[in-house]
This record gives sequence, structure tokens and C-alpha cells, in this order.
Amino acid sequence: MDTGFDIDAAAVPPASECVLRHLLERRARERPVQDFVRFWRGETWSYAGTLDRVRRRAAALRAAGVRQGDRVLCWMGNGPELLVSWFAVNYLGAVYVPINTAARGRPLGHVLQNADARLMIAHPALVARLDGLAHGALRQVLLAGPGEAAAAGDLAVSRLVDPAAVPDDALALDRPIEPWDVQAIMYTSGTTGNAKGVLFSYAQHWTMGPEAMQAIGADDCCLIAGPIFHCGSTLYVYAMLAKGGRMAMIPEFRTAEFWPAVRETGSTVVLLLGVMASFLLKAPAAPDDREHPLRKVYIVPFGEDARAFRDRFGVELHTVYNMTEISSPLIAGPGIDEPGLAGTPREPFELRVVDANDVEVPAGTVGELTVRSHRPWALFSGYYRNPEATVAALRNGWFHTGDAFRVAADGRFFFVDRLKDVIRRRGENISSFELEAEITAHPAIREAVAVAVPSADGEDEVLAVVTPVEGRAVDPAELTGFLADRVAHYMVPRYVRVVDDLPKTASGKLQKHVLRADGLTPDTWDREAAGLRLKRESLA
Repeated sequence: MDTGFDIDAAAVPPASECVLRHLLERRARERPVQDFVRFWRGETWSYAGTLDRVRRRAAALRAAGVRQGDRVLCWMGNGPELLVSWFAVNYLGAVYVPINTAARGRPLGHVLQNADARLMIAHPALVARLDGLAHGALRQVLLAGPGEAAAAGDLAVSRLVDPAAVPDDALALDRPIEPWDVQAIMYTSGTTGNAKGVLFSYAQHWTMGPEAMQAIGADDCCLIAGPIFHCGSTLYVYAMLAKGGRMAMIPEFRTAEFWPAVRETGSTVVLLLGVMASFLLKAPAAPDDREHPLRKVYIVPFGEDARAFRDRFGVELHTVYNMTEISSPLIAGPGIDEPGLAGTPREPFELRVVDANDVEVPAGTVGELTVRSHRPWALFSGYYRNPEATVAALRNGWFHTGDAFRVAADGRFFFVDRLKDVIRRRGENISSFELEAEITAHPAIREAVAVAVPSADGEDEVLAVVTPVEGRAVDPAELTGFLADRVAHYMVPRYVRVVDDLPKTASGKLQKHVLRADGLTPDTWDREAAGLRLKRESLA
């Protein structure tokens, strides 16, 4: 396995290779004037300039009482303030605890209570949401970013001011930062319950990002199109730092702004969630669709839209399978083509697809994907203050992903669905992932969710909840005909509901349990009530 690093597959990477403080200092020594990050339509920081900003922010945090091992909440969107705060927290050997900017109410209160952090760095516009919530250990909020903040109950709120300079010996550590130290607590999206705080070590972040991203080199510029309060984007930031490359950062993904950002920043590689790729494909074709510097695109998950994206925009396709708790154990690309492909296992991981009793199933059979590592600290270190969930997730010594997979005879792994999202109709199992890909292939549909609703005959019926492309209308009967030519008859939804927006978590993940709970609403169209019945084609 060529990762660009001379480290044994089962060995813990040395602190010099994986600890953020050491990486940043080394890059600033080796290539001080090289660009490290360009904030789209904003400033550009060199490696040396980044280190200077990080040290000054770290000095401000040290003056506020932050010490090695402390947890520091960071509540900002993509941009200079969040990046420098994250790096400064880790520079002090403290723990980065990011919060999604969409968080509010009870889910926000849960994170505050669970994180047990005394200090928060926040954008002023978000602080008003803290008022009226139980804050746990939180006592102090430091403002970073433009604007003034509203009152936040009994919390001490003040402006974060970085010093103009920092003496060389001012930020000494109590002890060396080790690869197994906790770098971050990343909160999962909590689609069915309270978000869990994933304990994330430096060794795990290195294994997840720099080691796994084998297609990315020091000559690349990686566009960070997703929020760096999630591991899905932090791993690409870490990869570029470790490889000595460049990155560009946009505040958030917007379809109309994506290609201008790529061209203006010279970005050569990007991670796109499947829905992002779908949005870009739904945009009208343009003569300059292939006139851009982008060469490599990671699409996750790898659905039907991937091939169309490759053909239209002329890029090389890659994919990776990952979760906050694991470290990109499956990778694939270039030259990949099959929808649902997650990749082949890489060192130092072992993967199995198992049944409900953790017994491995034969190739081609659908089961739950489980993962373990031969490298210490390559997987998560547990859920913070939630030992019960930790034990359940690591049953029998394997991490249980909750994802349904199948393994091909040649050893490639294919994603089928989230286990809880599989639909069973008329004795057939239906992958909502596969069905949703076919529904969104319709030119009038922007997003789609397929969920099970009760059937009078037992098992499930299929409900599709869709959002239209702007300026388009969705005709459920016409959609039925479209799908009848693309999927098995039993997969065609009986029910269709058209909505303006789909319910999502603060991290942007679809909340299918909300749609299942809503069930058949008065505005739901019923195919059978409309006289449209589909039957298996007779072969007699």
C-alpha cells in the first residue's frame, strides 16, 4: 500500500507524523512561504502565516485559562475563525469540540451538557441560542467573528482578542502530546436519539485522512466544500497538512457557487456527498462544463449519479467509506463504475459482513458491516460519557456500523442501505439507497427519500417523499411510469408525497424516522387509489 508514509501498517504513527502541533511547526519550517489555505474570495495564508495566527490564538486561549486536556467548544462556520481556533486548541494539547452551526434547542443543550466544557468560542450571531438552555459546565463564551452578541443568561461573554506577538517559549506544554491523546470530540448527528460524542485520537485522524487519501499528493489543492465541524471534511484538512499540500475553503456548499470556487482557487480534488453531485448534475449544462482544474472527485456514497458526473465534467472518480468512529477502512478508485461500491479493505483493517448473531455471511449475502483494526488507536476511543453505547457498538470486539453491506466474490464491498432503512415488501427486500438513486434520476426531482409505511396485507408499502427541482413540478403518476421502466415492480412506490424540503438533522443528514412517523399525510398520493397497479411480468 503506497500511502506516501514509511510507517508499518500495524504501528501507531509517531507523534511527529500525526500530532497537529508537530505537523504545523514542521511545515512552517520546511515551506514557510507556500500557500496552505485560501479562503474563497478572502485571504490566503502561508504555512508560516498559519502557524503565527495559530500561536497568537493559542496564547489568547491560554490567557483565558485553557490548559492541556481541557475541552473547548467551537461554534462557528467554515472560515478563518474556525480553522485557527481548531488548530489553536490542539496546539495547546486541548480537545477540539465543534458544534454544528444549525444546532439549537434540546439537541444543542444535550451537547453542552455532555461535553462538560468550561469555555466556548462562538460566532456572535449564534450566542442568543444559548439563552434558556442548561449549560452544563459552560461558564465563558469568547466571541470570534463580526457583530455583537445577545445576552446568554449567566454566561460571561467577551470578545476574543489575539495578542500581536507571542514569545517563543510562551506556549510550553505540561507534557508531550501523544498519538493516542484525544484530539477532538465529534458529535454524531443523532438521527434516532441523542448525539454521541466520539472520542477522536490523533492516530485515528491520521489513519482516517493522510494515510487513506492515497490519491491526493503535495501538488494538489483540495477544496473543502463541507463543514469542518464534521470529520468528513476535517480529514481532508488533515491530509493536506500532513502531505504539505494546499487547500481552499468555501463557507458552505452552494450549487451555483461551486464551479466558480473551483476555478478561482485552482482546486484539483474535492469530496462531494452524493446529494452534492446530484445537485450539480441537475444544474443546466454549460459549454464550459469541462473547463476547470478539478481532476479527482471523491463521491460518497457512490451512487447512480457518479458515472454521469464523470462523463459530464471529465473527472477521475474515487470513493471512500467512513464514519466518525472508524478510519476510512474501504477505498476505491480510479476507474470505478458500479453504483453502491464502497471499496476494498485497506491495512490495518479487517472487515466482515455478519448476521444478527455476528456470524459471517457468505459472499453476496446482505448483512451488517463490522470493522476492527490491527493498529492501536486507529478506531475511535469510545463515546464520551456514554459507556453503555461504547460497549454496544463494540460487541464481540468488532465495531458495528449499522450499515447493510454485501461482499462480491472478488472481495469488493458494496453498500446496500442503513439497516434500519431497508424496506420489505411482498417478500422482497428493497434498498432505499438504490430506490432513491433511481427516483432522483428523474429530471424534475431534486431530493428523494424512500421509507416503509405499514401495509394492510402485512410487511411494508413504499412511500417516496420528494422535493422538486426549482421551477419544476412533480406528477406522481408520471413518476410511476418513469420508475416502472427502471426498477423491479415491487420497488415502485405505492405512495408519493411532494414537499418543499426534507427534514434533516443539524449535520444535514436526512431524518427518515420523522417521515416514517408522519406516515400517510392528507397530501400523499396513492398509486392504487389512482388505479395504477403494477404486477410481476409473466414469463409463461
